[in-house]
Amino acid sequence: MSRPRKRSFTIRGHRTSLSLEEPFWDSLREIAKARGLAVAALVTEIDAARGGASLSGAIRVHCLDFYRRGGESGAPVRAGGTAA
Repeated sequence: MSRPRKRSFTIRGHRTSLSLEEPFWDSLREIAKARGLAVAALVTEIDAARGGASLSGAIRVHCLDFYRRGGESGAPVRAGGTAA
């Protein structure tokens, strides 16, 4: 398993850092491309839909759900696995 890599984003005017394993960063880029979004825009959508979950956890769930749905683009998924 790869070690988490940290990257920084600005979400709603606030700078934040995320630590994810490289396969999740790869997935996030693929999902953003499939949806015609920048990675930062996708992270912002996931952040808005995450409820009380951590952002990194919400991103992992979003990536998992995207591939479980066969790569269908759509709304961000809440940490519990439901569409936002």
